[in-house]
Amino acid sequence: METESMDCESSTRSISNDNGTYHFSSTKNHAAAAVVTNIVGPTTTAAATSVYELLECPVCTFSMYPPIHQVKFCSFDSSSLAVVPADDTTQFYYLCHNGHTLCSTCKVRVHNRCPTCRQELGDIRCLALEKVAESLELPCKYYNLGCPEIFPYYSKLKHESLCNFRPYSCPYAGSECGVVGDIPFLVSHLRDDHKVDMHAGSTFNHRYVKSNPREVENATWMLTVFQCFGQYFCLHFEAFQLGMGPVYMAFLRFMGDEEEARSYSYSLEVGGSGRKLTWEGAPRSIRDSHRKVRDSNDGLIIQRNMALFFSGGDRKELKLRVTGKIWKEQHSPDSGLCIPDLSS
Repeated sequence: METESMDCESSTRSISNDNGTYHFSSTKNHAAAAVVTNIVGPTTTAAATSVYELLECPVCTFSMYPPIHQVKFCSFDSSSLAVVPADDTTQFYYLCHNGHTLCSTCKVRVHNRCPTCRQELGDIRCLALEKVAESLELPCKYYNLGCPEIFPYYSKLKHESLCNFRPYSCPYAGSECGVVGDIPFLVSHLRDDHKVDMHAGSTFNHRYVKSNPREVENATWMLTVFQCFGQYFCLHFEAFQLGMGPVYMAFLRFMGDEEEARSYSYSLEVGGSGRKLTWEGAPRSIRDSHRKVRDSNDGLIIQRNMALFFSGGDRKELKLRVTGKIWKEQHSPDSGLCIPDLSS
């Protein structure tokens, strides 16, 4: 990872789940989880959980879904830590002669042998278990993180892939970081583990410097995190190839969900020698990966020759100053218009 030179004017706990460990910093999530338990009832929850375990493939541990509802096979999406429907495979139950179940994908992986008793597998459908699954209602797997919803077995996956309580992935772009958690935990993680620059305020003035810029086609500068309006925003800056030419790009991501991100706007400006480029838009949520935002060109894009022109001098060193501000949009109840709120 390339680094840059820059001039700038409650306790944590974790919950283990099927797909990993989620970190969080607030205690209110436990209260919501307790509410779910009380709604379902201890006896009912235990029984449902026991049946739910019967519906897990013993090899991949993913839930099995019968073809009677044309539910697709489920694959693991690491960016959101959710099990989501794939597009190309239909999932079946399979039984060995001793009654052990297995999903159709893992049937091939175990060379047609039951992983429990090693008996040869046939093509016997387990219709009784499919009917049991159809009758189940279960809490969202993120109930420990605060989600109070309960769903029929076949509706559960779709909700979980979009659940607002699902953990966030670390937004750090300099390396593939697999840490997930709530926003307060990730802010501490970025500060303590990635050593990112943390700033308070809704305006910024950064100077990005790179020697021999023509020799660098791809580079990622250190992430910067801003706190304003009670929220956190991540400022990204990097160099990469766009089409046939090298470019620099700056963009902002909001540490929260998509809907709340649309409540904010930001502007970026870069210039020199009496010229300037400006960009204005809404920050993207960190639900969208850094690469997804970059590849959609949703930010301030500066061609390398223009960036070196802004840098001045002999154009052999990048010295780019990026200024910007963040504001919250306020809707006027009378006119329906958005009125910028620049106070942080």
